[in-house]
Amino acid sequence: MRIDVVRGACLCAAALLFSSGAQAQSTSYQDFDGITRELRSLVNGSPHASMRSLASSHEGREIWLVEIGNPAGTPLDQRPGVLVVGNLEGDHLIGSHLAVETVRYLLTDPSAARLRDEQVVYVVPRLNPDGAEAMFARIKRDRKRNARPFDDDNDGRVDEDPPEDLNGDGLITLMREPDPSGDFIIDPDDPRLMKRADRAAGETGAYTLHVEGTDTDGDGFLNEDGPGGVDLNRNWQHVYPYWERDAGPHMVSEPETRALMDFMVEREHIGAVLAFGHSDNLVGGTDSAGEFDGDQLIQLDAFAAEPNSEIFEVGVFSTGGGGGFFGFGPRVGAGGVPLRGAQPGRDNDPQSGRRPAVVVDAEDRDYFNAVSEAYKEITGIEEVLVNREPEGAFFQMAYFQRGIPAFSTQGWGATDEVDGSTADEKVLAWADSADVDVFADWSPFTHPELGAVEIGGFRPYAATNPPAPSAEGGRQHGQFVVRLAEMLPRVRIVETDVTAHGGGVFTVTAEVENTGFLPTTLQHGVVSRSVDQTLVQIQIDPDRILTGADKSSRVQKLEGSGSRSTFSWVIRGRTGESVEIMVRSEHGGTHTTSARLR
Repeated sequence: MRIDVVRGACLCAAALLFSSGAQAQSTSYQDFDGITRELRSLVNGSPHASMRSLASSHEGREIWLVEIGNPAGTPLDQRPGVLVVGNLEGDHLIGSHLAVETVRYLLTDPSAARLRDEQVVYVVPRLNPDGAEAMFARIKRDRKRNARPFDDDNDGRVDEDPPEDLNGDGLITLMREPDPSGDFIIDPDDPRLMKRADRAAGETGAYTLHVEGTDTDGDGFLNEDGPGGVDLNRNWQHVYPYWERDAGPHMVSEPETRALMDFMVEREHIGAVLAFGHSDNLVGGTDSAGEFDGDQLIQLDAFAAEPNSEIFEVGVFSTGGGGGFFGFGPRVGAGGVPLRGAQPGRDNDPQSGRRPAVVVDAEDRDYFNAVSEAYKEITGIEEVLVNREPEGAFFQMAYFQRGIPAFSTQGWGATDEVDGSTADEKVLAWADSADVDVFADWSPFTHPELGAVEIGGFRPYAATNPPAPSAEGGRQHGQFVVRLAEMLPRVRIVETDVTAHGGGVFTVTAEVENTGFLPTTLQHGVVSRSVDQTLVQIQIDPDRILTGADKSSRVQKLEGSGSRSTFSWVIRGRTGESVEIMVRSEHGGTHTTSARLR
């Protein structure tokens, strides 16, 4: 089934970028069949694009990859490249829309002509097609995870106690149960919202919050074993959230993430990554991804990770050292000793050796901030409403494990500051200003197990997607990808010089320049040794080199913006002979020139 998403009104003070008056390429988000047709239409209409499947999802949907570049000239796999990935979380449909519109822009806009001729862009619009398809189901519920069958409650059955649409409104929201021992109260500033009682301030809890549904499997817990799965943006190998069930059985455990990882490993010329996801490091810079605060949104989000927190509080599935199925349970072994390998640098003895990096290297920050400023300039986005703290996120892996400048954006947000200190407050303030319906009013319901409750709360997808996609947002993100590609390192041999000493002996000098903005490797790429050094090579037999530089010389890091490095060889040769010199940078391309001995 396919739904049409209502277009939002234009804002004034807290303007939503995607509520512009620009005509959209599509007035609704697209299901798997729709996005497949759109991609095929774009690729079939251009000589500069190809499309193939990286892998199949758990439910058999293809993970489409689009490759963009003029096939004439330098082979695509030898050019500086940008990788764009969307819809890592299943409920982030705007990510796949922006990725498709980026493909459209790169294939049709004149400003992308140089990129197509000299570089390459890889686009994976929808890494999580199974999770995304849930948005088009008859009953809507936020679903970040893929479709891996999963025994959440360790009872030998999978997915047997899902949430249910009890009041028949087609939405899975929250239930608030009157409970004098509960942790929540109605927010006195906005009765739509629930807030955690501040007992230190004399507030007494009055409600417990549950996700809408019943105890289908009769085990005493509500909705603790719903459909799926693994959150693909928590399945990567940096700050991997050990023991948290939505992160998967191990790093890169899923066919979707494994296929993307293999693709990256095979293409070391990828010099920058842009991910569309729930964590942002572009609008706020390198340290912008923070906690996902907001009591009601937290409850909905936490359901994806821990469907019923009571299970973990009472320790039903604790098995001592290693926890239960897929690592439930404590992060410590017997006697409280931290487990080796459980979050190195967090659980391990900080005196036991060098800790893995968890923040952007100080020497790389200016580059990240420059990209951030370019993003804000192009898109106009000044604030994101909800920003999830990344753990095991794809963009983190790309930077910390692969040394690649990597950026993540939600792809939409406010063009001005939005009132509110929590995500709940900000989403409602934005929605009220925009006249967008994001909230289902609380309504009474008699629950078969809990008795009198009220059902309501944020509508699914309200905080993760703008009300409708727009062509303007897609065009702006296409522009940003072009700008990002322009920033990539670009190595060239800009000058050569030959000095004859007589007797067939010559000094050959070559000056190598990085004309791009970014260095040939970020400093973290140097520290992690994950990016090859730039190679400068004179193409003659080594026996002909008398002294000077090695036949194959290397530069660990060549800064951008016109930085140069000089290499000289004293060689034996013949007057009139041409000697070829080559420079190759993993992220900055290859360039060859000749020097004539005279």
